[in-house]
Amino acid sequence: MKAILYINQFFGQIGGEEFAGHEPEIREGIVGPGMAYAKALKDEIEITHTVICGDNFMGSETEEAIERILGFLDDKEFDIFFAGPAFRAGRYGVACGHICSAVQKKFGVPAITSMNEENPGVEMYRKEMYIFEGGASAAAMRKDVAKMSAFALRLLYDEKLNSAAEEGYFGRGVRDQVWLNPPIPATDRVIDMLLKKVNGEEYQSELIIPKSERAPIAPAIPAEELAKIKVALVTSGGIVPVGNPDRIQSASATKWGKYNVDSMDELKKGEFMTIHAGFDPAAANDDPNVVLPLDVMKEFAKEGKIGGVYPYFYATVGTGTTQAEASRMGQEIAQELIGDGVKAVILTST
Repeated sequence: MKAILYINQFFGQIGGEEFAGHEPEIREGIVGPGMAYAKALKDEIEITHTVICGDNFMGSETEEAIERILGFLDDKEFDIFFAGPAFRAGRYGVACGHICSAVQKKFGVPAITSMNEENPGVEMYRKEMYIFEGGASAAAMRKDVAKMSAFALRLLYDEKLNSAAEEGYFGRGVRDQVWLNPPIPATDRVIDMLLKKVNGEEYQSELIIPKSERAPIAPAIPAEELAKIKVALVTSGGIVPVGNPDRIQSASATKWGKYNVDSMDELKKGEFMTIHAGFDPAAANDDPNVVLPLDVMKEFAKEGKIGGVYPYFYATVGTGTTQAEASRMGQEIAQELIGDGVKAVILTST
């Protein structure tokens, strides 16, 4: 049996962030993580080719990247497609999801990848493919590859597969009827769980409802108070000075920037731009104020509707950014603003 592996520019041994725009290519044989796959798959599945593509190229030129990669595979024979592992790397995880989905649809072969639960690719693609629960960093490479490989062998040999939890991949929303032996009525099972809960014992619900963290809505600021305070602007729309001096990622961001606009009445075309990879940048590059409304806020300050505009704005990119990274960046920005006495913030997205 044969397999093809997809990896990004880093694991393809091309380079780091400065090579994230690397265009798709295909090589015969194994590269980088392919060695771990070869060891885990032994002689039963051969990785014949490795596809490499930069995370930024896949993120910003998605259709072209997928079209070119599918073209590479047109004349190849393969029984299964691997991607990653992507760990907690958001852009890499989304890229693995993009290409696995496209390969499955065109060639009808199963695709398997692995990501950490914090990777945004999990929620985007868990219903379409097998995404194994992976480690947070490349330190988990061998373990993650071993799980993917063992499952791939069983899948291709048409062995009986267990539930997602037992196999180690994220649930796809597929529900199979299971007959217990001996049979236990649902009424007995639910009473058993209830008694365990009442007694503080461990139990496992048959229908797990995920918990979401909700931020309380801030109280309204009276107009008379608003007219006395400075308002800060924060955006996840990727508005930055031309050239992106802080090298904020265009997707799956882990950085934010802080920029002085105290002497400006608006953001001027050619001086500011968006680096966001999740929407058409034309309108925002033509007029950055449509994403970060500095012009309107300065007018409000002149009219006395607000006490003024905070001299700096903060920016990052929201698309593909993990909840953990978004929370961290939000807390860091909030600490600065609170420390500087800011009492009101307008947060704009796209």
